[in-house]
Amino acid sequence: MSTQMHQIKKMPRPAEGFFGKLAETAKGLWSLIVGLGVTGRVFTQKQETVHYPRKTVSEPALTGYRGHIELVHKDDDPTTPRCIMCMKCVKVCPSGCISIKSKKIEHIEHKDKEQDPNTHHSNGLTVLPKQAVPSPGKGKRELTLFKLDYSLCSLCSLCVETCPARSLRHSKHVYWSEFDKDNITLDLLDRMRKQAGAKEDS
Repeated sequence: MSTQMHQIKKMPRPAEGFFGKLAETAKGLWSLIVGLGVTGRVFTQKQETVHYPRKTVSEPALTGYRGHIELVHKDDDPTTPRCIMCMKCVKVCPSGCISIKSKKIEHIEHKDKEQDPNTHHSNGLTVLPKQAVPSPGKGKRELTLFKLDYSLCSLCSLCVETCPARSLRHSKHVYWSEFDKDNITLDLLDRMRKQAGAKEDS
């Protein structure tokens, strides 16, 4: 039988003597100064406190805030998400709070105008209109539902970091409270389209 030798790392011995103790004291004082410096810098910054709901926090003050995730729309179409339905966000989510549905769209090809020799008219041949014919083997998928159960979400950001199309981000939705957890299940696709409509109306 072979035995594996495990190396045990020993803690470094405290410095001995007068200079050793002096070095340890100086190191501790420097750590204290750095900590007090961070505390003092934050303490002297302007604090923004509001009396909600009479007032709300400004958008710049929410920088770094991570609310629930939301869909990111395409640059040229605010009603269409960037989502490519790869399902990576669903697979990586540890809470299982994301569900996606999609449908396949048939690719339509339009044939050019042709003259049918079997179709006659009083003045001769009749030109048939263009015909729309589904092309076999071709097509794409359209996102129909992107649901988030926020009562299960742990805001771990794995879905945002994993998405190859950069179609997810954290929202700035901070003013939100409910008594029933069923009310915090969101259809993010519908939410994105409503936000696009609100921007157009404003």
